[in-house]
Amino acid sequence: MKKLIFLWVFVLASCSSAKFHKVNGVSFVSSGEEVSQQHIDPVLKVQANYAAIMPFGFISGSNSPDLVFDSDRQWFGERREGVEQYIQKMHQNKVSVMVKPQIWIHRGEFTGNLKMLTERDWIQFESAYEAFILLYAELAEETQSDIFCIGTELKTFIKERPDFWNNLVQKVRNVYHGEITYAANWDEYVKTPFWSQLDYIGVNAYFPLCEQEDPTIETLTNGWQPWKTKMRDLSEEMDKPILFTEFGYRSMDFTGKKPWLVDRNQTNVNLEAQARATQVLFDEFWTESWFAGGFVWKWFMQHDEVGGHQDNRFTPQNKPAESVIRKQYSQLRKTRL
Repeated sequence: MKKLIFLWVFVLASCSSAKFHKVNGVSFVSSGEEVSQQHIDPVLKVQANYAAIMPFGFISGSNSPDLVFDSDRQWFGERREGVEQYIQKMHQNKVSVMVKPQIWIHRGEFTGNLKMLTERDWIQFESAYEAFILLYAELAEETQSDIFCIGTELKTFIKERPDFWNNLVQKVRNVYHGEITYAANWDEYVKTPFWSQLDYIGVNAYFPLCEQEDPTIETLTNGWQPWKTKMRDLSEEMDKPILFTEFGYRSMDFTGKKPWLVDRNQTNVNLEAQARATQVLFDEFWTESWFAGGFVWKWFMQHDEVGGHQDNRFTPQNKPAESVIRKQYSQLRKTRL
C-alpha cells in the first residue's frame, strides 16, 4: 500500500512539474560581434531558459533563386562560426537553444510570398535552401542544441513545393536528433501539411486581437478566444504541442490590431499596452497543458542601448513589458525549488 501511495504522489508531482515546464525563450538577435557574458546576463536576469539563435540567408528579391548564407560579408552572428559561439555561450550559462535559420529578402519583403517563376529556378533555390538548412542542422547536432527550426514564414514555398519539404524533414532527421519544428505565420499554420512529421506545431503568434487604440485586458482576452480554440483543436488533432516560435507586441497604440507590423511608423508610444498584451498572452497560454511555451520577439545583445520609454518597436527591453516577462519566466524556477 505504501508503495502505491508513493507512486501516486510521484505521478502527481511529475504532472505538476510538467505543467510549468515551459519554453521561456527570447529571440536573440544576431550581431556583428562575439557574444560575451555582459550580453548574456540580461537574458539570465529576465529568467529565460531558452534562446532562439538565428543565422540568416539573404535573397535579393522574392523571385530570386540566389540564396547567400555563411558569407564573410555577413555579420559574425549571422554565419556559422558566430552561431556556434553564441550557442556555446548560452549553454555555458545553462540556457537551452533553438537554432532557427531564417531568410531575409531585400527591403524586408514578406518571406511568405517567396516564389520562383520557373522550374529551373525552383530547383536552384531548393538546392541552396537545403544546403542552408542542413548546414545549421549539422551544427545544432554538434552543439547538442535542443530544438531546430526548419524554416520561418514560407507559406507559398510550402504550398508550391510540398515534396521538397517532406524530403527536407527526413534529411534533417538524418543529421539532427533533437526536436524539430517549423515557424508558421499566424495565418498559415492551420494549412501547414507536415506537422505530423515534427515535434512541435510552431506558430509566430501575431494574431489580430482588437481594434482599440489602448486595449484593455478584457478586450485583449476576448480577442484571443477564437484563435486559442483553433490552436487547441489542432494540437489535439495532431497530438502535438503548440510552440510560439515568435510572440510579442510593439509598444505603441493599436498594439493588438496588426501585431505583425514591422514598419517604422510614428504611432504613439504606448508602453502599458505592450505590457498588458504580453500579460494577457501569458495568462491565456502558459498554464495550458497543450502549450509548450515560446520565444519573445525580440531581444538585442546591447541591452542598455535598446528599447526604453521612447521606443515603439517590438523589443520589451527597458520597458514595463520586460518586468512582465521576468515575473512570468521566474515562476518556472520557483516551481523547481
